[in-house]
Amino acid sequence: MEGPDAMTRTDTAPTPAGAAPDLLYSQTEDDLRAAVRALLTDRADPARALARAESGDPYDAVLWDRLAGAIGAAGLLVPEELGGQGASHREAAVVLEELGRAVTPAPYLTSSVVATETLLGCDTDEPDVAGLVTALATGARTAVLALPLTTAPYGRPPAGEPTVTSVADAARADILLVPREDGLYAVERTDPAVTIAPLTPLDLTRPLAAVTLGASPGLRLADAPTARSAVRRGLLSGAGLLASEQLGLAEWCLEETVRHTRERHQFNRPIGSFQALKHRMAQLWVEVVSARAAARNAADALATGDPEAGLAVAVAGAYCGRVAVHAAEECVQLHGGIGMTWEHPAHLALKRAKADEAAFGTAGRHKEALAALVDLPAPTGA
Repeated sequence: MEGPDAMTRTDTAPTPAGAAPDLLYSQTEDDLRAAVRALLTDRADPARALARAESGDPYDAVLWDRLAGAIGAAGLLVPEELGGQGASHREAAVVLEELGRAVTPAPYLTSSVVATETLLGCDTDEPDVAGLVTALATGARTAVLALPLTTAPYGRPPAGEPTVTSVADAARADILLVPREDGLYAVERTDPAVTIAPLTPLDLTRPLAAVTLGASPGLRLADAPTARSAVRRGLLSGAGLLASEQLGLAEWCLEETVRHTRERHQFNRPIGSFQALKHRMAQLWVEVVSARAAARNAADALATGDPEAGLAVAVAGAYCGRVAVHAAEECVQLHGGIGMTWEHPAHLALKRAKADEAAFGTAGRHKEALAALVDLPAPTGA
């Protein structure tokens, strides 16, 4: 959120590992935000998003080409020697905040974060791995980790399943990264042995599919121990940066609700002046500010390689999803009748918030992990 709530620092040097987290935005990050927001304003306005969602194909190829290639967002997490921007999770988090604000149908989280981080966890000196990383960094190709979107970054990830359900963005990915018992494999989506069956998701802007791999051998990228570590790295980054998407969505919902309640009049007064509504929006503002701190802390911990990054991700995962859902619910309710209609984009925000609440682990799953990390009894009924 721009304005007095979104402070900017002028020092662009990364925070050293182990130092206090830096929750402020750098000037570089603000410039990146401006570029992404301008693109989304031009290509991802609510009316266009609604039309594409109704069509059954929510993706905009031109938008992705500009975001990934022209802006270079797809390569933010990739070192320069592999064709990327050599940036960090902090910059990728800013991109996801903006994509969350616009509820943008783009494979950024699944390809440019989760799949890319998984590949970076493999041996990038291997030509096959390096080539895939470079292709993802330029946006020329996309990849997804062939695991359910609900897979949390805790415990041993599932591997070797012949059919994997609820794989996000699988229908548009070029490469499927498949964890198996003996390692990690890259399988072309167009392989004759691969079957992708689209599912009907709650969130029409993030399509899901059931992926059946058949007997396709694929290209082996890593052995079993390396694959498990790489997959956990990808899932942890996905869970941590998902909080930034949820933050951006919550910020838009709050801003749109404040705007509407200023303009909508009843009894010759703006409804935003009614005390009950002011209290609800003030409470939501507090939640959004807290979510910003949690999301920025997770992004900063991942960016600096903080040994306690798992703790920061668990906190953000346990908190930000519920804030996004609450913000979207308030947006629908405080818009009154128009908020309940298909024409208003509030329902897109609510559906994305509800779907994101289960992505990469539910709030309860993150709380269980958090309890284990700080050696406290796990919560019950979370």
